[in-house]
Amino acid sequence: MRKILLSILSVISVFYANAQNFSAETIPQALKNRATAIIRQSETTVDMRSTDNVMLTVKKAITILNKNGDDHASLALFYDKNTSIKGVKGEIYDEFGKLTSKFSLSNFKDESAVSNFSLYEDSRVKYYSPAVNIYPYTIVYTYEIRNKQNLVIPEWRPISSYDIAAEKSTYQFICNPKDELRIHSANYNRTPEEVLTDKQKVLKWSVENVAAIKQEDYSPNAAVFLTSIKVAPKDFVYYNLKGSYSNWDELGKITYDNLLKNRQDLPAPTKDFIRELVSKEKTDRDKAQKIYKYMQQKTRYISVQLGIGGLQPSFASDVDKLGYGDCKGLVNYMQSLLDAVNIESYYCVVEAGNNKKDLISSFASMEQGNHIILCLPLKGDTTWLECTDQEIPFGYLGSFTSNRLVLACTKDGGKLLKTPKYNAENSLQERKASFVLSKEGNLKGNVTTTFKGEQYENHTYLLNKSQNDRENALRKIYDVNNINFDEIAFKKDEDQIIFTEDLKINVGHYAPVNNGKLFLNPNLLNVKKSIPFIRNRVLPLYISSGYTDVDHISYTLDQDIVPEFQPKSVHIKNEFGSYTLEVKKEDNKLIYYRILSIKEGMYKAADYAKFQEFISEVVQNDNLKLILSLKG
Repeated sequence: MRKILLSILSVISVFYANAQNFSAETIPQALKNRATAIIRQSETTVDMRSTDNVMLTVKKAITILNKNGDDHASLALFYDKNTSIKGVKGEIYDEFGKLTSKFSLSNFKDESAVSNFSLYEDSRVKYYSPAVNIYPYTIVYTYEIRNKQNLVIPEWRPISSYDIAAEKSTYQFICNPKDELRIHSANYNRTPEEVLTDKQKVLKWSVENVAAIKQEDYSPNAAVFLTSIKVAPKDFVYYNLKGSYSNWDELGKITYDNLLKNRQDLPAPTKDFIRELVSKEKTDRDKAQKIYKYMQQKTRYISVQLGIGGLQPSFASDVDKLGYGDCKGLVNYMQSLLDAVNIESYYCVVEAGNNKKDLISSFASMEQGNHIILCLPLKGDTTWLECTDQEIPFGYLGSFTSNRLVLACTKDGGKLLKTPKYNAENSLQERKASFVLSKEGNLKGNVTTTFKGEQYENHTYLLNKSQNDRENALRKIYDVNNINFDEIAFKKDEDQIIFTEDLKINVGHYAPVNNGKLFLNPNLLNVKKSIPFIRNRVLPLYISSGYTDVDHISYTLDQDIVPEFQPKSVHIKNEFGSYTLEVKKEDNKLIYYRILSIKEGMYKAADYAKFQEFISEVVQNDNLKLILSLKG
């Protein structure tokens, strides 16, 4: 029955492809708005013939409207000894729907997915990108991939990103009628079609005429508004592992008992070294901090996306020997080092990225999460570690993994934990500066800036740059004409997680002179940039990270300069944050004080207009010009 159904589907697909008119003129005009590419037809079928034999078939036709859509025409197919590509074929059509070329698997480039690293030598990728530069054009392709596991079922997204529209897209999941499935649908308000026979069950989702979404400033993670379907079978096979799960507790237990098991053995000399290394430390936190620093100095990070290098970390002994690993391998290695001195830690799965995204608390699946971090449940002081960065302080995560739900895999099962949140008050950039202003309008002085919370990482990347590269980077950051850096110094306080930048600068002709007057913008180093006005905004307003900037600057005026301005004070407060500006005179000094605080949060699309108005007020006041007169 399965073969008959698949044959029927295949015949229907071939007939449709032959009958399809790929002329760009046939695309509804409404779908072209805001789009760089149009999915003309897409059929994704997951056929779970058994737990260790899952066939993924994708048939897709995409019209590329301009060069900005070229990425949608590229194909990257990953494979290894347990995932095989069974076949690929495709055609290219011009804007009138005329066939111009064909391609097959022989036209793909084949290379290592993680070059030159023996731990990942089995992970490879076949890649194809059409060499077409006349627009519009249409690429039509079919490929089939066999997986020897069903623990990870690819998520279906009919629209995968901004600026792409779809005429029609369907997703079919085929399985045994007795297979138990859990399904999570987002932004899909219909019940899937279901065909049930004695031999199999077929579930089908479909969408038609989906308009492209234009990316808008301050938008949330695309998962908030894009349609997606996730499927997780209860019973699974992952290569040599068999099991079942229906919640995060069970999935975390499976990961701990099976994917991490027997992966944490270390050579006896390494264990002895670690024990000796921390022998004089009194607390578990102090011991962990010393081990973490050792791990950072010994290893380097190799970027391997979860799923490409498998879900199982490499052996701790291999990382110890070779000195490198991906996020899984480095976390497993750090966990093994801690275990050598009996410090408990949790291997944690997280969806990393600057646009924060939680694991779905009500729906457990191994398909979620793209990164691994480590949690130390120290008594009264839970500590989180990012193991892929050689420079990051002990106990600091930063914006990449902060403030989101993660899965901790423990011997007692999986636990959903929340990573630390850095709110606006403790994500602080505080600047104190003292300048001398000459009657020619030249500035010279010292600037000290401290960075805390999520702002700690603002300038830390400059530490490893040359003096020349530092100067060039700072010129771009501060964007002041004629600025020169006489001295540059950085300091890290890893215990307090504070980064300090000390600068000695001079700026020629900063305050223009005209008709015996100087025109000074007292906000030298932190002028807020405007954000675009968006008419008829569609997406919610999302401020992913809150922060506070404090600037306190004093200007010692040349004796021939006479300030004519009146003291100025501005105070603004609303649901998005607050802004304070104060300018005053003290003897021969001009004092400038500014605080901008922005709150994290999700707001309605209609609120963007008020937010944009608030930022506009900030920008206007940040560009304040003071008039100073010259004697004589």
